[in-house]
Amino acid sequence: MSDWPPKQESQPTTQTQPVEPQHAGKEWQILEKMLLASVVEQRRSRRWNIFFRLMTCLYILIILGFMLKACGTGSDEEGVVGSSQSHLAVVNIIGTIDSSKQGVNSSDTIKSLNRAFAAKSAQAVVLEINSPGGSPVQSDYIWQEIRYLKQQYPNKKVYAVVGDIGASGAYYIASAADEIWVNPSSLIGSIGVIMPNYGISQLTQKLGVEDRTLTAGDNKDILSMTKPVNPEQKAHVQALLDNVHQHFIQAVKTGRGAKLRSNDPKIFSGLFWTGEQAIALGIADKTGSIESLKRQLKIDKTVNYTIERSPLDSIFGKMGASVGQGMASHLMQEMHTEQQPKLQ
Repeated sequence: MSDWPPKQESQPTTQTQPVEPQHAGKEWQILEKMLLASVVEQRRSRRWNIFFRLMTCLYILIILGFMLKACGTGSDEEGVVGSSQSHLAVVNIIGTIDSSKQGVNSSDTIKSLNRAFAAKSAQAVVLEINSPGGSPVQSDYIWQEIRYLKQQYPNKKVYAVVGDIGASGAYYIASAADEIWVNPSSLIGSIGVIMPNYGISQLTQKLGVEDRTLTAGDNKDILSMTKPVNPEQKAHVQALLDNVHQHFIQAVKTGRGAKLRSNDPKIFSGLFWTGEQAIALGIADKTGSIESLKRQLKIDKTVNYTIERSPLDSIFGKMGASVGQGMASHLMQEMHTEQQPKLQ
């Protein structure tokens, strides 16, 4: 038998292995070095970020510390430099009188008054007044406290020294003093009560705005701006204002007593006068300033015992109001506050 076709000899199959380039190892080394360098740079950058943040926080704390020190509250006699010497104890009544911490409030003012009266070296208490007035309640609280402290410290006279203006609620407070000193051009008086209110019912009708306010109680929406005035409600509010006005008048008569030189009802009509005119009417005593009072009493020093709000309280208070209240609710609160009775 012939061996045809001839068998082909099988050749061993060999698998070819890929050959790595010689420079591949160098590339990996370079890449590794770059990654390590990047990590080191990130760590270094992170350290600097932490450092600068810490320095910023430290800087802010230092600034706040200086602010708090500069705006330190009036302190007791031992805590005030020079207060061991004879001095006049000053309490500020500056700004609008209301229950907020931004204005002149009874809480802080009463604390200030107590510290001023209790100071052993204080020869007299001075109310430094520059205010258009404000809340009748806050004014009366302060007035009553002054009257009480005068009984507790009968040897300490109280002087009210008015700057630009001492009107309405501010005059309410001043009337508790033993003497009221004014500048000839100061504005004094305004013994009256006001409650601002506006009517926009016709405007809302023209604009097609419908008031859908729901109430439980016939008079709950008293003096609503979007409704016509109800005569009975108006009479009720007027009686309320008249009642508050009588409290004001009685406080002035109690404080000033026989010093009021005129029975002219215009004194209690809400009118105001210059300091010179006020002296003629008996609602002020003499012209002068704190400096002239120091000369008259022969006392060189004054120490301010007014408790002032710290900058931190002011900042965080405003932040809280902004964050905690929406624009609409804040506006409604302002409108509600505006419609409360005021001694202005």
